[in-house]
Amino acid sequence: MLIRPFKAVRPRIDAASQVAALPYDVYDRAEAAAAVEDKPLSFLNIDRPETQFAPDADMYADEVYAKGRELLEARIADGTYVSDEAPCFYLYELVMDGRSQVGIVACCAVDDYLGGVIKKHENTLEKKERDRIRHIDALDAQTGPIFLTYRDDAAVDALVNEVKSREPLYDFTSEDGIVHRAWIIDAADEVKALASAFAAVPCAYIADGHHRAASAVKVGLKRREEHPDYAGDEEFNFFLSVLFPASQLAILPYNRVVHDLNGASVEDFTAELGKRYEILHEQDTPLEPIDKGAAAMYLQGKWYGLGVRPEFENDHPVDGLDASLLQNLVLDPMLGIEDPRTSDRIEFVGGIRGLGELERRVRVLDAAKSADELAEKGPAVAFALYPTAIGELLAVADADMLMPPKSTWFEPKLRSGLFIHRLS
Repeated sequence: MLIRPFKAVRPRIDAASQVAALPYDVYDRAEAAAAVEDKPLSFLNIDRPETQFAPDADMYADEVYAKGRELLEARIADGTYVSDEAPCFYLYELVMDGRSQVGIVACCAVDDYLGGVIKKHENTLEKKERDRIRHIDALDAQTGPIFLTYRDDAAVDALVNEVKSREPLYDFTSEDGIVHRAWIIDAADEVKALASAFAAVPCAYIADGHHRAASAVKVGLKRREEHPDYAGDEEFNFFLSVLFPASQLAILPYNRVVHDLNGASVEDFTAELGKRYEILHEQDTPLEPIDKGAAAMYLQGKWYGLGVRPEFENDHPVDGLDASLLQNLVLDPMLGIEDPRTSDRIEFVGGIRGLGELERRVRVLDAAKSADELAEKGPAVAFALYPTAIGELLAVADADMLMPPKSTWFEPKLRSGLFIHRLS
């Protein structure tokens, strides 16, 4: 596959830790506004420019996106950002709880995405795409890297390890305890060698950032229409990525909270559930699934250990996923969550938030109900899942299939603002 060096716009060394920000979609609007308070250099100001307006302002107004461009240009003008003079590759290392993952920061080709060389495993929502399309177009830049993975390659590893043995360009620890390091690869022979090594890698997979990828590609196609004489090497034909070897990645579970029992009583619900999952034990303290096919349920202050019944196990790349089993056996037929992407009765909770967050959300939902509502609809219920394996993700993508929504939660999250790819 093709990876291409680029002239990154990036923070000066002493500003990197203040600039680096979690991805824009980690926050809701209020959280984003709170996160930028007293942090004028945080890239979240640019990534979520509605934070610069009143809370009731239209966050999709033209002037909001224009504000993002204005802030980016201001940070370039005041020297917060610098730009490399020649196209470079970069390394980006994240260390969480002692586990390191090292990715190559590069630009990938729009045509590789369109041709299936860069594989996806999730559908995207048009509404989410529209926001990032407008953001990229207004800033004339891609600011949030796409998190890609690839099957480990010895030649690539050797080049990466050589660069990583040197003094890093950036080295800081973010507020959440994640260590961030980056190296620049600017020697012409090393740039050429890395691109050549990657040419032997057959494909890459989107781990996280399906909406960012789809939006970047659509902006590229839009620019092609606007420039019908394009040659193919223009920057808009490429998008910002960080590529990690699959063996280094960790996936956390993506858990579910359903607002009610769809009109069933607790007794009827658990009886029907028992036909699909064995209810193995009950306890008062949080319960974490420890193997594939296992799940845990939190209902009315109790945790229940669940194991999918053998007759429902299968080895289909998608239908055999734990998220699919829960969806197809419980959420849809029992709880009426036919399409989890559009239902307003389900919430998805990343595993990084812990099982205590599931308990909290269930308690809040139940406390907000009247006695009549509880009797009519039933209490809220949460499900904790065993995390999807990276091999399962690759198998689904290789089969040109799609996972259920919210099947994977990757940690640590890549920071935005450390590397920016300008389109012109």
